[in-house]
Amino acid sequence: MTTPTLYEWAGGHEALRRLTEVFYDRVLEDPVLAPVFAHMSENHREHVALWLGEVFRGHSRYTDELGGYPAMLSHHLNLGLTEEQRARWAALIAASADPAGLPDDPEFRSAFVAYVEWGTRIALANSQPGATPPPKAPVPHWGWGEAPPYQP
Repeated sequence: MTTPTLYEWAGGHEALRRLTEVFYDRVLEDPVLAPVFAHMSENHREHVALWLGEVFRGHSRYTDELGGYPAMLSHHLNLGLTEEQRARWAALIAASADPAGLPDDPEFRSAFVAYVEWGTRIALANSQPGATPPPKAPVPHWGWGEAPPYQP
């Protein structure tokens, strides 16, 4: 029996797209995050779903169509994000998982939240004035970590 990827377990692109819809609806109503995303493109939600799909070991569409890590990095450089904004982003996307219908088992949620914590901390660091992140790092590929899914 092979262990499914986080992408497969989550429900694929459609599940991640639902997540980004729920999440960004909340972001636009949030006083801490709305100013950061006030001018997001109409494709932003789809692009984030594609990024998450690639990170969670699904397709490579973010890299193939949008430029991979260098493109993601370019969206964060010199934004000057705050810890409050980072923490709110992490909390809102975690809270969006239930209404989006993502799996609620502890193993999936542990891996999901672990990536969100890691990714938002990387974004926070890369957004600071004078940050010098590696310009050509690969897209991270997240897995189950210490708690693979229970499969009877």
